[in-house]
Amino acid sequence: MLIDSHVHLDDGRYDRDRDHLISSLKENGVDLVINIGADLQSSIRSVSLSEDYDNIYAAVGVHPHSTKEMSDSTIDTLKSLASRDKVVAIGEIGLDFYRDLSPRDIQRQRFIEQLELAKEIDLPVVIHSRDAAGATFDILKEAQDGNLEGVLHCYSGSMEMAMEYIELGFYISLAGPVTFKNARVPKEVAKAVPLDRLLIETDSPYLTPEPYRGKRNEPIYVRYVAGTIAELRGISFEEVANRTSENARRLFGLE
Repeated sequence: MLIDSHVHLDDGRYDRDRDHLISSLKENGVDLVINIGADLQSSIRSVSLSEDYDNIYAAVGVHPHSTKEMSDSTIDTLKSLASRDKVVAIGEIGLDFYRDLSPRDIQRQRFIEQLELAKEIDLPVVIHSRDAAGATFDILKEAQDGNLEGVLHCYSGSMEMAMEYIELGFYISLAGPVTFKNARVPKEVAKAVPLDRLLIETDSPYLTPEPYRGKRNEPIYVRYVAGTIAELRGISFEEVANRTSENARRLFGLE
């Protein structure tokens, strides 16, 4: 059984068939999923989904794109949401210097604040980093006092940087791009990351893997991520499924 460590099933693209999709995950080999917040409203929806379905856990947080909308009270609201039983992480949080939808100084400030919240309430973090590898690493290194753990979601950086994040105490999560034909760097990372530091995800509804690229992504497609990693490493699909699921359960404290 697989665990999809990063989905957005509260997205409007699932409004027509959400219940059927979630209810059919186990019969399609997906044991659990973690639904990730990107702003306050999606964080609230994420918590609600986790309370409605046994096979969903939640993360709450504000994505760098939306940090410009945060106020001084946002952290208190996130803290309140994080007290709910099935909230297992703060995320997704981080830096995005590719689209720059929020000013970079605001992104940095709110990233640091949410890291401090995670340490205060003893939850791991789910990190988004795009075109900001150095800045993300520097902030995480500064924040790491032995009480911070988490995952670099949909990791797109170099193999060398992945090893630095692991040394810092973080996990690396791979998504649909590792299945893409010309995705040289993600494939290098997939072969090199220690199995005890690897997670898998779909980031549904985004980044659909081959052979469904271009269509709406779904958690059941996480098997293509696992299968590609198994092929690249020359190990069985079952080993990838078991090890990545163990890692997700350990990081997020899943039952």
